[in-house]
Parts: sequence; structure tokens; C-alpha cells
Amino acid sequence: MATPIKNFNPEIKRTFGEIEDLAKRRLYNMLPEEMRKQYKSLFFLEERDEENWKIVKAADKICVYLKCLEELKAGNSEFLKTEKSIKSVLDNYDFPEVKYFMETFVASFKLTLDELN
Repeated sequence: MATPIKNFNPEIKRTFGEIEDLAKRRLYNMLPEEMRKQYKSLFFLEERDEENWKIVKAADKICVYLKCLEELKAGNSEFLKTEKSIKSVLDNYDFPEVKYFMETFVASFKLTLDELN
């Protein structure tokens, strides 16, 4: 769900937080037992590894950016402001992984199916 919708008002924000917490717990519990310890810091705040969490949040921003590109490619100009805003955030991240993804893969998301072949 897009952040502006989740943060529309305090009640919606709280409700989405509850839904996200439920989803995190269900996904975490679906992991094989032997993998849970390794992933716990990505699912729960009290166990959070800050460096990994920042990378996860950067990946989330990349997903938002790619969604904007898809919408713009489909002619939906409503995403133009968000695309510029998210691109600015991504450009300011100090992660080589983000820079590599943006430089290597993003251009292909702007291509048509014919151009991909």
C-alpha cells in the first residue's frame, strides 16, 4: 500500500500497522524453523539489525520507484511527482547495492516489450 494512503489519517495508519504486524508474524512463522533465527532481525523491531534494515527500506523505495515507472509508462501522470521524489531519495542513498541496481536494471523498466527483445 502506498505510504500516502497508509498515512492518510491516524486511524488508517494504526490499522495498516496492525495488518502489517499480522502479516510479518504469519510470514515469519511460515519460514522453516532452521531459517527463523537468521531472518528474525528483518521481521521484528526488537531484534532489528540497523544496517540490514536500512537495506530493506532501500529495496522498498526501489519497489515504489519501479511502480511509478510502470504507471508513467502506462500514461498515468499522477505518479510523476512521486517518481521524482523517490528518485531523489534513492540518489542520496549511500549504498553501493542501490547505486548498482539503479544503474544496471532500472533502464530496462522503461522499455516496451518489443524493446526488451
